[in-house]
Amino acid sequence: MLSDITLGQYFPGFSILHKLDPRTKIISSIIYIVAIFVIKNVIGYALLILSALTLVFISKISLKVIIKGIKPVIIVLIFTMILNLFWTVGEGEPLVQWWIIKIYIDGIYRAIFMSLRVLVLIVATSLFLTYTTSPRMLTDAIESLLSPLKKIHVPIHDFAMMMTIALRFIPTLIEETDKIMNAQKSRGADFSTGGLIKRAKALIPVLIPLLVSSFKRADELAIAMECRCYRGGKGRTKFVKLTMKLSDYVFMTLIILFLAAVIAINYLPFGLRVGV
Repeated sequence: MLSDITLGQYFPGFSILHKLDPRTKIISSIIYIVAIFVIKNVIGYALLILSALTLVFISKISLKVIIKGIKPVIIVLIFTMILNLFWTVGEGEPLVQWWIIKIYIDGIYRAIFMSLRVLVLIVATSLFLTYTTSPRMLTDAIESLLSPLKKIHVPIHDFAMMMTIALRFIPTLIEETDKIMNAQKSRGADFSTGGLIKRAKALIPVLIPLLVSSFKRADELAIAMECRCYRGGKGRTKFVKLTMKLSDYVFMTLIILFLAAVIAINYLPFGLRVGV
């Protein structure tokens, strides 16, 4: 069901990740993403998996929630594996050769590790940001990090607000889509049988009421903000001011050391290197 998708949702808690400053989590997620894409060694991938499991453990987010967050990208993962499996040309003789299809051992390695990258990327960024950071705190953090751009008159507050509202409304739109599909199923609509083209055509009647509902929600939100005299970031103050604590500096240092370790592992004389 679409209602099972956890993308963009916030889960309140008191874990280490929840208590970190949101700016720390944004910067740490960027460093972690860089580390993911510089890994070229199997040992580095083992360290990556270990770090991802550690993040899941310290976040105290249920593993069931993590799996639900992965479900929407399973098709992307499968497509990534197939693409890398058949398009990678390795050295030596192919393991499988039929017509124009050739599968090399390098293609198998590349398919596995590219999919692993995407998987860890989704899990880590979700844990750093949406799962453990409220939309309000995320807005304040983005605005704070981009505050130097105010000197060149960039509307930082409006930009941060738009990003946060977009993230906040992902679960709402998913819930609305699920309600529309259930309503149409009760009227005889069929979304689960037939080929891919037939299923895609069956979703067309869902799009129109979903668009209408989205515009209606956007209009209601705009009216609500105007009624509360919202005028952007000019002259606004913060009820809770962001402050960096010792735990933030320690966590960021650990993430930087992780990046340094990944780069160092790439130059080890032993261990299987993967060309991804």
